[in-house]
Amino acid sequence: MSSPLSQAFKPRLSRPEWLASPKVVRTEVLAGLVVALALIPEAISFSIIAGVDPEIGLFASFTMAVVISVVGGRKAMISAATGAVALVIAPLNHEYGFGYLVAAVILAGVFQVILGALGIARLMRFVPRSVMVGFVNALAVLIFMAQVPEMHDVPWAVYPLIAAGLALMVFFPKVTRVIPAPLVSIVILTVITVGAGIAVPDVGDKGELPSSLPVPSLPDVPFTLDTLTTIAPYALAMALVGLMESLMTAKLVDDITDTRSGKTRESIGQGIANIVTGFFGGMGGCAMIGQTMINVKVSGARTRLSTFLAGTFLIILVVVFGPVVSDIPMAALVAVMIMVSVGTFDWHSIRPRTLKRMPVGETVVMVITVACVVTTHNLAIGVVVGTIAAMIIFAKRVAHLAHVSGVVDPEGKQVVYSVTGELFFASSNDLVYQFDYKDDPDDVVIDLSGTHIWDASSVAALDAIETKYAQRGKKVTIVGLNPPSADMRRRLAGQLTGGH
Repeated sequence: MSSPLSQAFKPRLSRPEWLASPKVVRTEVLAGLVVALALIPEAISFSIIAGVDPEIGLFASFTMAVVISVVGGRKAMISAATGAVALVIAPLNHEYGFGYLVAAVILAGVFQVILGALGIARLMRFVPRSVMVGFVNALAVLIFMAQVPEMHDVPWAVYPLIAAGLALMVFFPKVTRVIPAPLVSIVILTVITVGAGIAVPDVGDKGELPSSLPVPSLPDVPFTLDTLTTIAPYALAMALVGLMESLMTAKLVDDITDTRSGKTRESIGQGIANIVTGFFGGMGGCAMIGQTMINVKVSGARTRLSTFLAGTFLIILVVVFGPVVSDIPMAALVAVMIMVSVGTFDWHSIRPRTLKRMPVGETVVMVITVACVVTTHNLAIGVVVGTIAAMIIFAKRVAHLAHVSGVVDPEGKQVVYSVTGELFFASSNDLVYQFDYKDDPDDVVIDLSGTHIWDASSVAALDAIETKYAQRGKKVTIVGLNPPSADMRRRLAGQLTGGH
C-alpha cells in the first residue's frame, strides 16, 4: 500500500502546461512580473512586523515562491513571506534574536513535512466556516495593530502621506488594474518624499537591502536541547498557521479554477520550502491569499511558471534596484498594510443582517476565535480554541436530536420503543431517562433502525437500560441495528459497566 508521501510526489512525465502555446507563456510571464512587483512592499512590511531587516522577508519570498513552484500541490498559488507567519515568529525574534528565528523556520518546515505525510490536510474538513471567518478577521486586526507603532511619535508629514497612499489605492483601480495599486502608491509617495526632501522614516532606516543573492548557512544558535525546547512551540505554531492558511488558499483556487489540487503534496511542499528558506536565512512563509488572487483571478495564470517567475523577478528587482527601494517611505508601507487589513477583514460577517440570520452559535465561535487570537497574538491557538468551541456547541445542539417514542400493543403485553437520531456521548446521556421502567409491560422491544451507534457511551447507555428493566424482571429485545452498530454493540456490550 502506497504512503501519502509517495502518492503526493508520484512522478508525472508530461509536458509542462505552460508550453501549450505562446499565449499561455505570455500570460504566465506577465502574471509573474505583476505579482513580483506587488510582493516587494508586502515582503518588506512583513519583515518590519517580524522585527527583521527588509532583506529577510525579500529572501523568504524569493525562496518560498521558487521552491513551492516545483514541490507544491496547487499550481499558480503564490507562497511568500506573510503577515500570519510574521506575527507568530516576531515574539521569538524580539526575545531571543534572529538566529533562533531561522532555526524555528527550519523546524517548522520539518513539522510541516511530518504533518503532511501523516495526512493532516484531511483534517481541514473539520475546521468550521465560522472558525475560518474568525481566523481571517483576527489576522486583519493583528495586521492593523502592527501598524500602530509606525504611526506613533513620528513627523507630522507621515499622516498626510498615509492618507494620500490610501486614497491612491482606493481610486487608482478605477482607472486601470494592469498595474497593482499598492505599487503605484509606493512609487508616487517615494517620488514626492525624495523630490521634495521630506524627512520621514524610510525603509533604509530599518536596515540595508541585499546587494547579492542569498547563500545557504546554518542558524547561529547553540545546538542544544534547551534551544530545541525554546523554538519548538513557535515552530509548531508557525507550521500549523502556515498549513491552515495555505490549505484554505488552495481550496479557494480550486473553486476559482474548477480544478483539484494535491493537498497532501502542498502540505509537504510548504515544509520543504520553509526548510530551504530557513537555510537561506529567510523568515519563512506560506500561501498568500491576496497575491494568489492577483495571479489567478486578475492575471489569469494557471501554471507553476507564474509562481516561479514571481520569485525570480522579485530577487532581480531587489538586487538591481536596491538603492531605490531603500528610499521608500514607511508611510507608504503602512498605507499598504492598512489596505491589506481592510481587504482581509470579512465585513459581510459583521453586518447586522448577517448577524440576524446567522445562528447564535456560529457568531459566538467567530467571536471566540477572534478574541483568542487578538489576546494571544497566536493564530494557531485561536483556531484550535475556536474549533473546540464549535465542536462543543455542535454536540450540545445535536444532543437533543435523539428521540424516543413508545407504543404499547392493544393487549398491553408488549411495548415497542422507536429511537431516531444519532447516538453518541452527548445524546446517549439522556437516552436512559426516556423509558418507563416501572409501568412498562414485561416484554420491551427497542427498535434502533432509525439511529446509529457512534461510540462506547451509547453502548453503555443501552446496557444501563437493559439492566434497569432486568432489575424489574422485564425482558428487553433490541432490534434494527445496522451492521456497524451491531458489531460495536457485540464487542462492547456488558464490558463497560463492570457488571453494575
